[in-house]
Amino acid sequence: MKDAAFSASDFHAICDRLARRDRDLRNIIRAHGYPPQWSRQEGFATLVHIILEQQVSLASARAALARLKEKIGDITPEKLLALTDEELKACYFSKQKIIYTRDLAAQVLDGRLKLHTFHDLSNEEIRRALTAVKGIGQWTADVYLMMVLHRSDLFPTGDIALINSIKAVKNLPPTTSREEIALMANNWRPYRTLAAFLLWHAYIIRRGMILAPYD
Repeated sequence: MKDAAFSASDFHAICDRLARRDRDLRNIIRAHGYPPQWSRQEGFATLVHIILEQQVSLASARAALARLKEKIGDITPEKLLALTDEELKACYFSKQKIIYTRDLAAQVLDGRLKLHTFHDLSNEEIRRALTAVKGIGQWTADVYLMMVLHRSDLFPTGDIALINSIKAVKNLPPTTSREEIALMANNWRPYRTLAAFLLWHAYIIRRGMILAPYD
């Protein structure tokens, strides 16, 4: 069964509901306003972008994506697989990310990964399908669920910015474990995605970051 999703029509109302439940989240809205309703286009190109974001800065991933677009135009599985390793390296792809994006492209082309069916699947079904691709783990799957499909109840504890933000917002000890934070996040069910958006919002503003629209 498909899991719940949020939309533009209820985004602020859910943020307000969380604010009534949690003083620290309420303070984020009071200080900085509502977070953006981050949204990315469904499909292969977005998954390539999220893979490029693994363990690097958003700016570095954006530069690699832009170079790839300069090289091939629309990012499709066929066009990516037609590039040599050297051509992908010239687009700032690491050796590992060449392997990962090639496997992604192959699985989309041969029908093992059916991205167009995701709207009707549960979070766990989507996560299983995505993590069958080399190099796609829980973080990449969760970002796709949150940013593309707008599923309401995800909290990726593998995201360093999110973990650092909750520690800062709630004044937690630096040694607080991800397991402890995951338990804390259960207080925001069934809207943990929106809580994460608020915490990312606070982190971005605190660091003075300027993001492109697809970030």
